[in-house]
Amino acid sequence: MADRLPMPAPAKGRSAGHRWLLAAFVGLLALAVQGPAFAQAAGSLPLVVGSGPSGNSYSVPIQTLLFFTALSFLPAVLLMMTGFTRIVIVLSLLRQALGTQSAPPNQVIIGLSLFLTFFVMGPTLDRVYQEAYVPYTNNTITFEQALDKAEAPMRGFMLKQTRQSDFALFSRLARLDPNVTAETAPMRVLVPAFVTSELKSAFQIGFMIFIPFLVIDMVVSSILMSLGMMMLSPVLVALPFKLMLFVLADGWNLLIGSLAASFVT
Repeated sequence: MADRLPMPAPAKGRSAGHRWLLAAFVGLLALAVQGPAFAQAAGSLPLVVGSGPSGNSYSVPIQTLLFFTALSFLPAVLLMMTGFTRIVIVLSLLRQALGTQSAPPNQVIIGLSLFLTFFVMGPTLDRVYQEAYVPYTNNTITFEQALDKAEAPMRGFMLKQTRQSDFALFSRLARLDPNVTAETAPMRVLVPAFVTSELKSAFQIGFMIFIPFLVIDMVVSSILMSLGMMMLSPVLVALPFKLMLFVLADGWNLLIGSLAASFVT
């Protein structure tokens, strides 16, 4: 048809670029295939320097690589396998309920959430240290056995905070055997069920926090409307009353104490 756009002619630069990419891919493939032979011929560092009843002993470069790899997973472990998610969401909802934009700031909320998480997870982390880390450093158990022993306290903590309905949801999605229970389920099923339960608990606590401050907002808005002060912001007028209510009720003590107690079952 006459109104169709003409097909662009193939550019020489594009075909040349494709040839360069193909050559680079072939070179990388050859290096990946022949790289171990070149490294062995050049006398590369050994991966394993010894083996014994307690397991293999890896070289320093491999230990360093494993260490930094484990560090990269720490944020995910902190967010997904501890009470950090519930605590930080509740504190963020408190700030929104008060109507303060940046008080307390994000650094304070994150720092307080971290220390509350360490406080709540203290008994669990102590068990991980005593049952897994200390025997592993004494070379009485292997690395795989240390992982199994460290998993048991974390699993016990998550099971106490996970709702049965959430676990049933992910168990059905993962198509697990009906005989598999929460105690024997794989971590790929237990962790998302635990996070879902934490989100639900955090929003339930946030709802209870919002109610008294919402009442103050409604009362202040009604008074301003009855006085004809529609140009005055109700949020600005209600903020001092919210702060006074929170201070008089000893809100920080009540909130943090309730958060810590919510993990004790």
